[in-house]
Amino acid sequence: MSVKKLLIIDDDRALTDLLVEYLTPHGYDIDVAHDGGAGLSAATSRDDVDVILLDVMMPVLDGFDVLKQLRQVKMTPVIMLTARGDDYDRVLGLEMGADDYLPKPFNHRELSARIKALIRRAELSSVAQKQHDLILGPLRLSQSQQQAFVEGRLLPLTGTEFLLLKLLMAHAGELISKASISEHVLGRRLAAFDRSIDMHVSNLRRKLSSEGAQEMIATVRGSGYILRIPLA
Repeated sequence: MSVKKLLIIDDDRALTDLLVEYLTPHGYDIDVAHDGGAGLSAATSRDDVDVILLDVMMPVLDGFDVLKQLRQVKMTPVIMLTARGDDYDRVLGLEMGADDYLPKPFNHRELSARIKALIRRAELSSVAQKQHDLILGPLRLSQSQQQAFVEGRLLPLTGTEFLLLKLLMAHAGELISKASISEHVLGRRLAAFDRSIDMHVSNLRRKLSSEGAQEMIATVRGSGYILRIPLA
């Protein structure tokens, strides 16, 4: 099994030392940056990073600034490390393109599970590249290119949003529960009070609407979501 590359961007040196000590024996090669500027430089200059762990509060550039600039050039999976109980940080991070979040202080085993889920998702996406395109009304999802289009126009999606749209398109007209979305898209069970699925759906819905594909995703309150099949 190939060694996976992690980039930790966090100014808490005691925490990063602990993470390196804990994660390295699990087969990870780890780089660390202790401010947002150095972290952004490392994240944008390398193509071999599998997952980025990104703190919110840091000197030079905070985590949101790093994520905003990173998403302009790369879609590397990002787990935001947020202050416990601060829903604003979590929501904002997901809105800006984070793939997942974990509140501090966190359990190291939980962090390891989240990292593995993102890496597994990327590996499954690589396998999916050999599969055919999905087409529904104005939407076309190219699995070989890992891109989505509306009426031929590129839809800029994060890796999580791409997998979410793929799942909805593959089951168009069917109710997909939040629990199923969490397992297939995030690679983990849905936790109580976890709003990440809602935010990813909201981001995808907004991007579709901006390209003229309004109201394609319907919410079934308390149950899940349905991608509507356009009328011929």
